[in-house]
Amino acid sequence: MVPGLITIPAMMLTGIPIQTSIATNKFSSGIAAFSSVFYLIHMKQLRIKTIIQNLFVAFLGGVGGALITTHLSEKTMNTIAFILLFLALMVTIKNKGWIEAAQGSQNETVKNRWTSLILFSIAAYDGGFGPGSSTLSILYYMKNQQTYLKAVQLTRVLIFGSCTGAFIIFYQTGFLQWPYAIVMAFGSIIGSQIGLFVVPKVPLKLARSLLITIMCFLITQMVYKII
Repeated sequence: MVPGLITIPAMMLTGIPIQTSIATNKFSSGIAAFSSVFYLIHMKQLRIKTIIQNLFVAFLGGVGGALITTHLSEKTMNTIAFILLFLALMVTIKNKGWIEAAQGSQNETVKNRWTSLILFSIAAYDGGFGPGSSTLSILYYMKNQQTYLKAVQLTRVLIFGSCTGAFIIFYQTGFLQWPYAIVMAFGSIIGSQIGLFVVPKVPLKLARSLLITIMCFLITQMVYKII
């Protein structure tokens, strides 16, 4: 669930410009998320109405995030990422009832404008940069009484929408490099499908620990880049 944590820094270390790295990651992550959404539809684990609702909000967010990225410096994007991830980490650590909340409602709908705004913001961050967006999405869905499994499924829909919107912008601006994108897409599809089978078997306490660990790594990485 954290491809951006590995792929974007890895591409940047090889000398690939940050916008090209993000554009390539959006393509590969979008393809992987699409394969997950297709699987969820085939297995009837999500309703079509739910998917369309979340896709619409996420698509708009992805477009907005990508447009903003083309006008922001790398340091500014890292600062924004640090703030969002730090807040998410504090919420996760302080929420003692995280596991109990994760066993709550199966209601999948986007309930109100406030919910749509938050999902739009997460999608915008994912479309404009990405690392940690899946974690933020999972935490938000779980905060709204979704089970961990349902939160992961809804996050795959959100990521598909945001990546699609961002991909259109990055493609139009010429940042996408197809040789990198196609190779990464194959790897992402394999990882995404494996994840859908593994997630239901992961204990909730372990899932919480993994989320906290991932956020700590991401925050450390953001601090290093900001400094």
